[in-house]
Amino acid sequence: EVQLVESGGGLVQAGGSLRLSCAASGFTFDDYTIGWFRQAPGKEREGVSCISSTDGSTYYADSVKGRFTISRDSAKNTLYLQMHSLKPEDTAVYYCAALFAPFWTASVAWIESRSGALDAWGQGTLVTVSS
Repeated sequence: EVQLVESGGGLVQAGGSLRLSCAASGFTFDDYTIGWFRQAPGKEREGVSCISSTDGSTYYADSVKGRFTISRDSAKNTLYLQMHSLKPEDTAVYYCAALFAPFWTASVAWIESRSGALDAWGQGTLVTVSS
């Protein structure tokens, strides 16, 4: 059974930092492009960042570029999202998601926020940034 389990969300003041984790199981981690989506109250789910399993290539949405860093640890089957300089507009439920495709095709799902294209989802972790 494919499972993605996020952790690390919480309440933080604007300008603060958080690190999200996503533990993966039930599939071959390195066969998938994996990353993060988020959904703010009343808004559509949007692609935030994703990372290749082969060469470390990454994608970041413009809204988080320079503030968020995505990484993956294949030995631990875990995905991370380090978030710095958090803003109130970063408040959202953050979802880990995986797609069985090479990065250069899979990343389109994040770039265009095509949440329907993903093969697996976590349950989400809430990040709240207070002003």
